[in-house]
Amino acid sequence: MIETERLSLREIAADDAAFILELYNEPSFQKYIGDKGITDIAAAQKYIEANFTKSYAENGFGLWLVELKEIRKPVGICGFVKRETLEFPDIGFAFLTQYEKQGYGFESAKAVIEYGRSALKMSKVIAITTQDNAASGRLLEKIGLSFEKFIDTPNGEDIKLYSITF
Repeated sequence: MIETERLSLREIAADDAAFILELYNEPSFQKYIGDKGITDIAAAQKYIEANFTKSYAENGFGLWLVELKEIRKPVGICGFVKRETLEFPDIGFAFLTQYEKQGYGFESAKAVIEYGRSALKMSKVIAITTQDNAASGRLLEKIGLSFEKFIDTPNGEDIKLYSITF
């Protein structure tokens, strides 16, 4: 669906459940994004259907699987989330620890931003991060988003809101 020099991004399918189980239980995912309650393959498949597949059907976008193009090895996810509490699509990304700090986040997020602007005709993209997630904040700024403000969440935590307008 989206290709870069080293990566392919595609829709996440039920066959990707083992990868989603692994990624969503990474310590950094749990810390910065949260525990989604995915404890086995069946739970991962239900999550894929209820979240990714539903988003593709309803919004025409979602989080996509990021694979190393040459060997078709999944390394992370990157794409857009439409949250009920936010006006614009939210770019999100997460990678297995062993594939961090290799430029895959930048490469995929930059391609996703361009896809949102050109193919999906988005006028604005936002992103949210926890205050202590400096690495994500740096990546968002590197792909063109700017810190806008702090916003409150239902659990009382202030999170950082970034945005880019096209």
